[in-house]
Amino acid sequence: MLKVSNLSVVLDKTLIVDNVSLTVPTGETLAIIGPSGIGKTTLLHAICGIVRTTAGTVHIDNTEISSLPTHKRGIGLVSQTGDLFPTMTVSQNIEFGLRISRMPEADRIARVNELLELVNLAHLAHRKVADLSGGEARRIALARALAPRPQVLLLDEPLSGLDQGTHDSLIIDLARVLKQTATTVVLVTHDHSEANSLADATFAFPNK
Repeated sequence: MLKVSNLSVVLDKTLIVDNVSLTVPTGETLAIIGPSGIGKTTLLHAICGIVRTTAGTVHIDNTEISSLPTHKRGIGLVSQTGDLFPTMTVSQNIEFGLRISRMPEADRIARVNELLELVNLAHLAHRKVADLSGGEARRIALARALAPRPQVLLLDEPLSGLDQGTHDSLIIDLARVLKQTATTVVLVTHDHSEANSLADATFAFPNK
């Protein structure tokens, strides 16, 4: 379970996130809905430790992680752009975090293959990510975030900027992957159809 309590963030003397509290039960998806530019991404970055909180706490399964560095929080993040490494292959991108954590090679290979099957892209294992379509790149970004088996997965507008056909297809695939992995997820979106298709509950981000 993810629990965020009274979280606030001030950046450059501006209040970006104001006293936000939310709870996501284990294995469920919460969609945070709101227009662009009101601090939804900053909230995700505060949860995973990319930006420092001004006040409030973050707990996973009753353990406070607010003071931990990002890489020790057990949280995965998929940004709006995916942030894949363009000079690496698909497999190398997925494997990257596993190498950092010094997982044995045989285990890394098995985990990468498992995730490629999960996102239906096993046939692209050795392709450079620079040669992927937009939809394929989003699937690989999701696979890379899931590779270390995070306790919580944060998705920041993961389907934005795609053509309608790819967008609608990926909603179906993303819903399947989240259900199969039973990951606790916070999804940021301004698209109510995405929220209705993917989330167990919604949270209207407060306007300022």
